[in-house]
Amino acid sequence: MAPPPPPANASLGERLTRLATTLQFAWFLGHFTLLVSVFRYGLSYFTFNYYSKWAAFTYRLAFISAVATYGIVVFKAYRARVKPGDPIGRTAMLLLSDENVQYLLISLVWLYSRQIPLALLPFTVYSVFHVATYTRTNIIPTLSPPKAAPGSTPTSPGAAKSQSPLANSIGRFVKEYYDSSMMLVAALEILLWFRLLLSAFTFSKGSWILLAIYTVFLRARFHQSQFVQGAFSRGSAHIDQQVQNPNFPPAARQGWDTVKGLGRQVVDATDVRKYLGGATAQKKPQ
Repeated sequence: MAPPPPPANASLGERLTRLATTLQFAWFLGHFTLLVSVFRYGLSYFTFNYYSKWAAFTYRLAFISAVATYGIVVFKAYRARVKPGDPIGRTAMLLLSDENVQYLLISLVWLYSRQIPLALLPFTVYSVFHVATYTRTNIIPTLSPPKAAPGSTPTSPGAAKSQSPLANSIGRFVKEYYDSSMMLVAALEILLWFRLLLSAFTFSKGSWILLAIYTVFLRARFHQSQFVQGAFSRGSAHIDQQVQNPNFPPAARQGWDTVKGLGRQVVDATDVRKYLGGATAQKKPQ
């Protein structure tokens, strides 16, 4: 998705103009706006002003930003792939099997639903890494073009370029914390399902509809994300360990076994690959 950075011999104004007129820069601004909005909403939330005008505005703005960023990714990915004459069913399945489309749709759901602060957190984690990566690969080279490494000459083929210390630090941060952060996202998405289930049990307005929609989303995430699968596996293993305790009530142990069995049946029954005759496409959320 990333275009090459502007040439180093261009003036700073030219480099900034070329950078700011790309669609990817709009994508970056969306993620950056989301982070700023979440920060401002967090201030309202932790000071118990989560129903103030500023809180409501920044909460909605965060999801508007999410819709914009995922919309840009989907537009760029499918404007050339989807042809006017393609079968509607094939096109719909192609789109719905894409993780970016799924996040676009669920962000629209959150945008028009009541405030659920926990729903912001997975998008926030993604945006942290997208902003960091874009800053390292585009903004820093634009402001301070990399210089040729010592000992190299302009005519050296593939001469190495030395990046700024800040860019190197960002690169190390992304590499070191990416997997653990994706596990955090998976845990947050599962926790959010239980949060919606609790709302459904208390018969909050529209809670059952939200729970049904989010269950479909989480099922798709389970199919496509090794991190979500890993989070479910670790959670299940932890509960298995607890129920093996001799002091654990037998009825509760049997209930847990029943829940696990039903879960496996639901996962198997909703595996779309059985009905499509193959695996569906997967794309990394952006």
